[in-house]
Amino acid sequence: MKQTIEISGRECLLYEEGEEPKVLLIQTLGTQERGSIDSEVVMISEAIGTSFVMAAFVIDEWEVELTPWHDPAVSKRQAVGEHAGETLCYVTDELIPYLHKKYGELPIVLGGYSLGGLFSLWSGYESDRFAAIAAMSPSVWIAGWQDYARQHSVKAPYVYLSLGDREEHARNKAIAQVGNNIRWEHEHLKQTLGADRTTLEWNPGNHFMDAARRTAMGFAWCISKI
Repeated sequence: MKQTIEISGRECLLYEEGEEPKVLLIQTLGTQERGSIDSEVVMISEAIGTSFVMAAFVIDEWEVELTPWHDPAVSKRQAVGEHAGETLCYVTDELIPYLHKKYGELPIVLGGYSLGGLFSLWSGYESDRFAAIAAMSPSVWIAGWQDYARQHSVKAPYVYLSLGDREEHARNKAIAQVGNNIRWEHEHLKQTLGADRTTLEWNPGNHFMDAARRTAMGFAWCISKI
């Protein structure tokens, strides 16, 4: 069952897959993902044997709402890097209480793709509200990511990472650092969480290939762990 509803002033797509859900999935939803979210939810359902609820909340200004700090390589707009904390507060203080009231105190997986993946991974360091994080092709090429991760402790018990095997071959020198940084992040998480609580999956292609399938795979892995 699919509904389009407003939760605390923000549009959300709410999917109920099966009866008596066992887990709540929360996903950032940008313009580019609206056309594929339906098929993504179907792929998650086909990959697992567990009932779940997916709440995909709409992001109107992708870079502004999801970038955790300013980096001119992401955008020269000053507002970029100033509002991710507000987005996280929406998730923890508005969206999660709504879902828990409606479906019960179920474990929560937060996930996203690209900047949504970066936001989800960063949120796993900032908040202890998530049972798992699914970060697909996260923009960990952002300046200062390794320093941030060294200085903070990840609070989510499980973290899924993925990347396309052509992404680190981007012409943009900043974006090309994504391969080195995601390998570093995976090793860092293995040391801090344990090798059985994180994974790094490589997918064929560049950043824009099979985003829905890659996202579904990430959520399915997290569900299997919790």
